[in-house]
Amino acid sequence: MSVSDILPIITMVSAVLMVVCILLQARGASLGAGFGSSGELFTTRRGIDKSLYEATIVLAVIFVFSILASLVLANFS
Repeated sequence: MSVSDILPIITMVSAVLMVVCILLQARGASLGAGFGSSGELFTTRRGIDKSLYEATIVLAVIFVFSILASLVLANFS
């Protein structure tokens, strides 16, 4: 397998995992959150919430770099 065969797989897997991580982050899930007033103060992220947040950022970076690498390889091929 070459790099050009692996990059679409990396892109798809990182996209799906990023969507899952975003959906698992439940912030402001009260009824008022739908109207813009969640009614809670700013709190720091701790535990699994912080890990999920950091994993989302890492997956987004992997997703963007895999797309950019695909574009670069497409231009040189």
